[in-house]
Amino acid sequence: MKAMIFAAGLGTRLKPFTDHSPKALAEVNGKSLLHRTVTYLQQHGIYDVVINIHHFPHLMREAIATHNGYGSRITISDETSGLLETGGGLKKATPLFEGEHDIVVINVDILTSLDLTAMITAHRQNNALATLAVMQRPSSRQLLFNPVMELRGWINNNTGECKEAGNIENTTPWSFSGIQIVSSTLLHSIPFEGKFSMIDVYLWQAARGIVKGYNHTGDIFIDVGKPGSVEQAEQLFP
Repeated sequence: MKAMIFAAGLGTRLKPFTDHSPKALAEVNGKSLLHRTVTYLQQHGIYDVVINIHHFPHLMREAIATHNGYGSRITISDETSGLLETGGGLKKATPLFEGEHDIVVINVDILTSLDLTAMITAHRQNNALATLAVMQRPSSRQLLFNPVMELRGWINNNTGECKEAGNIENTTPWSFSGIQIVSSTLLHSIPFEGKFSMIDVYLWQAARGIVKGYNHTGDIFIDVGKPGSVEQAEQLFP
């Protein structure tokens, strides 16, 4: 099984660090976010990884080469000519996943104790086109799932904007954790071009097939892209 790490973002919330370095190389207790994410995937048997790069790409290439891929086989998906967001980035990298039935996709700034192996098992048992890790926690933007954890919509709690992918009655808002498992069927059927979000892909797909949520409420979780989050992460991840 292969994985993709989204690492191309500008990391503006981590300024001033990201004025001179990519967010993926921010360190938590002496290990970069990239190193920790690659290691996390290894703990669940994944050693083939695609990483997209854009911000300070030479530093990303240098770090990967210096550390011999942190023990994994790493392939670069180069977005130096322009950021494509999550959906566009994954679509650009699709040829690098030829022959794979499912792939794991994770944001480089997410640190968690989520049992990824159990999530992969659930994804396959459900025959889902995508499975999204979600939690019950506060967030300005949330996904709406019905009682059997099928995606039905998205809501911006600050503005009230809502995007529907089906009947949103009797749905519950869940916060997305930036970890997902995507089937090759979905990967090769994305209808959008250029720069777009994977959330838009999931909403489009949810109106046509099963996109499931995987509840991992209670696990350790931190988004290290937020101000002050590095200090918090160092308390949680030695």
